[in-house]
Amino acid sequence: MMQKKICMIGATAVGKTSLVRRYIQNLYSEGYHTTIGVKVDKKVLDNVTLMLWDIYGDDELQGMRSSYLRGAAGYLLVVDSTRGKTLDKARELKGKIDEALGEIPFVLALNKTDLTDAWDMPDELPSEWTILRTSAKTGANVEEAFAALAAKLAS
Repeated sequence: MMQKKICMIGATAVGKTSLVRRYIQNLYSEGYHTTIGVKVDKKVLDNVTLMLWDIYGDDELQGMRSSYLRGAAGYLLVVDSTRGKTLDKARELKGKIDEALGEIPFVLALNKTDLTDAWDMPDELPSEWTILRTSAKTGANVEEAFAALAAKLAS
């Protein structure tokens, strides 16, 4: 069976770990736990095993983090929909990934969409990007975000 390395990329506290936990174990925790370094999980699908690298979000793509990206087939770029500045950071991180790895498949997850009263995203989002509104808390579009990325990897 084929394995594909997927990286979870985004600013601090956007919900990368919560999305992975919801996707892998169908669980959600209200508590915030900072990721230190990288945590690797796997999800076996019909024709591919996704190796999910949950990389810490320190808002910068440092040298150590660049080494975590090596061999990535794609990534989930995660934004906190209640903090508009995390979209700006996501654009920066995408640019740095493009420089380091070339353009590889990705999906943008606008996470925390269950917090509708706190929505803080611009009306115009990059039309050339695959964007899904997700909620690790409710599970909304979590499977779909990873499925969309897996489909991009298969094509």
